[in-house]
Amino acid sequence: MPTLRGWAALGAAFALGVLWIGFGERMLLAVGLFLLVSVVAGVVYVRSSAPRARLTRRISPVQVHDGDRAIVQLSLVSSRKLYAAIVEDVVHSLGTASFVAERVDEREPMTARYEVLCKPRGVYKVGPAVLRVRDVMALAESVSSGRRADRLVVYPQVETLTGLPVVRGQDPNVNSARANFSHSGGDDFFTLREYQRGDDLRRVHWPASAHRDELMIKQLEMPWQSRALVLLDVRADSYSTAEAFEHAVRGAASAMRHLYRQGFSPTLWAGQARGTTVATTQAYELAMEELATVQTDADLDFGTMMSRMRREGLAGGALVLVTGVLDAGGIAVFKTLSRDYYKTVVMTVSERENEALHQVQRAGAVAVTSGPASKWAPAWRESMEKSWSTASAG
Repeated sequence: MPTLRGWAALGAAFALGVLWIGFGERMLLAVGLFLLVSVVAGVVYVRSSAPRARLTRRISPVQVHDGDRAIVQLSLVSSRKLYAAIVEDVVHSLGTASFVAERVDEREPMTARYEVLCKPRGVYKVGPAVLRVRDVMALAESVSSGRRADRLVVYPQVETLTGLPVVRGQDPNVNSARANFSHSGGDDFFTLREYQRGDDLRRVHWPASAHRDELMIKQLEMPWQSRALVLLDVRADSYSTAEAFEHAVRGAASAMRHLYRQGFSPTLWAGQARGTTVATTQAYELAMEELATVQTDADLDFGTMMSRMRREGLAGGALVLVTGVLDAGGIAVFKTLSRDYYKTVVMTVSERENEALHQVQRAGAVAVTSGPASKWAPAWRESMEKSWSTASAG
């Protein structure tokens, strides 16, 4: 189709035609016909050129965190020469990158790169890329889109935490920096269950799957003390500002990564009907993607959800409750779930401790308090060291 310049040329050709009729000057007719033929020739050229070009995209790194930068590389290969080719790639909600190639040789790859500041967390659609091919005079262009759009997943920021809560079978004086637990891959067979997204396909029980005509997974019984639950409070009224909730999300993401790296098999609950248990790299990525998109919920029945989770039999060595200002609802959840875990860590987004936090501390919880503008890592380490001292003294 004609470009803006092409439409202007057509308008000028029409005007020149009117003037030729009025004045009878042949030069006016000649110029008008020239403009008309140029636009028509440009349209014919671009229509025959654009469909023979191919666009591909590669994003690196695949996993990024809030505030990181990703590099997107676009490659263009054409089966014939192109002139004035424009490639546009959109990272929806973040921006658009445009590149212009005055000439693209036949079967010679053209490569372009651009950098994306990945902020804030979320899942972003990249592309499809758009190729605009113009004639030499830029009077007409043909627009074609790439076949594929990619996803750019921006995880929350994470901090490197040090130290673990003392759980049964762990000596705080010897194993204060790392747990000696193993992931569930080498544990004993427990039962069969239906396949869920993120499960390791190597655990498919093929005879049972063939019998039931659906994938069945061998559920392995992991050691009790290596289980953990990271619970993110998504109630809107628990947070005074959006920044406070974002800080809580960062705390939950940091705790998930820390526990998983230290040998636990943590389960993440962030407002969904069921938690996501992390025992494989793929499951870890799913949990982090869940944190990338989590939002507050103004209508969540926190107590009912926690009672349902307890009925599902979740229990283990460590419970990490991440919330804003600890209130009566948070205390009720602590009382409901902490009885099934050997140690509970309560992470609150607050500048100072309140009476509710002192109450759960007296009940045996480890309190980690960090303001929205602060870091979790120093507060986490300080609280862990205090808990080790208390455990050793006892």
